[in-house]
Amino acid sequence: MNNKEHIPFEQFREQVYQSFSHYADSSMDLVDALCSQTAARSVAELSLEACFRRTYSSVYAAIDAFFEATEPKKAEQERQEKAAMLQRIIAGQISPPKQAGYWLFATDATSVSRQFADMLEDRGYVYRPNAVAGNKPVTIGHQYAVSVYLPEREADEPPWVVPLLVRRISSQEKEVEAGIVLLDMLMNDETLPWHDELCVQAGDSRYSTPEYLSAAGAYANLVTVSRLRSNRTVHRQPEPETCNTGGGHPTWFGEAFRLPDPTTWHEPDETVELPYPDYRGRPQVMHIQAWHDMLMRGKRDCPMHKHPFTLVRISVLNPDEEPVFRPLWLVVGGQRRAELSLAQIQDAYNQRSDEEHFFRFAKQRLLLGRYQTPNLRREENWWQIVLLAYVQLWLARFLAENLPRPWERYLPRFQSDGPASPSIVQRDFNRIIRQLGTPAADSKPRGYSPGRPAGTRLPPRVRSPVVKKGA
Repeated sequence: MNNKEHIPFEQFREQVYQSFSHYADSSMDLVDALCSQTAARSVAELSLEACFRRTYSSVYAAIDAFFEATEPKKAEQERQEKAAMLQRIIAGQISPPKQAGYWLFATDATSVSRQFADMLEDRGYVYRPNAVAGNKPVTIGHQYAVSVYLPEREADEPPWVVPLLVRRISSQEKEVEAGIVLLDMLMNDETLPWHDELCVQAGDSRYSTPEYLSAAGAYANLVTVSRLRSNRTVHRQPEPETCNTGGGHPTWFGEAFRLPDPTTWHEPDETVELPYPDYRGRPQVMHIQAWHDMLMRGKRDCPMHKHPFTLVRISVLNPDEEPVFRPLWLVVGGQRRAELSLAQIQDAYNQRSDEEHFFRFAKQRLLLGRYQTPNLRREENWWQIVLLAYVQLWLARFLAENLPRPWERYLPRFQSDGPASPSIVQRDFNRIIRQLGTPAADSKPRGYSPGRPAGTRLPPRVRSPVVKKGA
């Protein structure tokens, strides 16, 4: 193991350990157990891992003590302060981009099913994929918004991300509102390394609304790249002779540009063709068209005539000039959007899908959706603990050794010398901790607890109804 490679890893672990205000040793062991487990089916089984040197009750004590508000009325503010502190610790381990020239972030939302948790507060109807035809993709549970940093990588490298922030989307707010809160936490902190530098935020169609684009337009160094639904209508700039009529309301929007109606399009301001071979290496061509200074109708509190954007259309054609996919429409907003080339815009949005790999790995291998609790605060604590565990795996990607199973030894990813994938790091994490050690102290048996006095009767928990949002 290279001595220089493990220094940032150990520094991060020490800073995380110092951030735990209560049950620091149990909390550090819990994060290590998450990073090293390969067969646990529940959170309680993490106590069986070698990295967790305590009893199973300490698992739940560590989750409960991860965050607890000092004043109930300031719980939301204090949780944001805790998240901002952890974000600064994580950001200190991120190297500045060398090739792209900008910091690339992504924000997306994912749901967790809590269908049978009748005691859990603020459950609602959320999206859940369903492969059975005819069944609605809906379940009862919670939804979380996560902001990540997308590091630069080569085409054959694993799709790592660096999760920075997580926020539960309450039943009283929209996904875009939670995204705006995370965006403010990303951009307002002057101690973060990307403050005042060119940043790019990639998102799906929920982040191409006037509410989000107008909020993002307040940051001079931020460029947003988000998908636009193919049935939307945008507008050109108004003609100069119609802007100053002498009386009445000024004209803010020009002729309509309807995405599903090519007859309303005008000639693109910029066009680029790039080779885009398929997975078998067969030649294909990607056509990227851009219309500058387009406008979108907003609302009274979202004056979108003040936030022009670049409209981008991406299509892929095979050698027979037939479309391979449906055209992709993107909105590129921000005062510094002209500094990005069309190829960089396409790459930024394409790398956004790396966050989906993170959601899949966290749910399958880090037990993101397996923690069962009737306490809402503890569930939110668990999500932040899982994010810390994933960041720790990311920092150990150059320390891990490839440990292929017999049927995997000839796969290409086990022949390369680059960074290991999340699952490979997880397999080898026990060895890494044995060599480097842990800042957590060993457990000290304290005897048997006397338990509750005989005859104690706890009051029944209150059942919480499922919240159904109105129109």
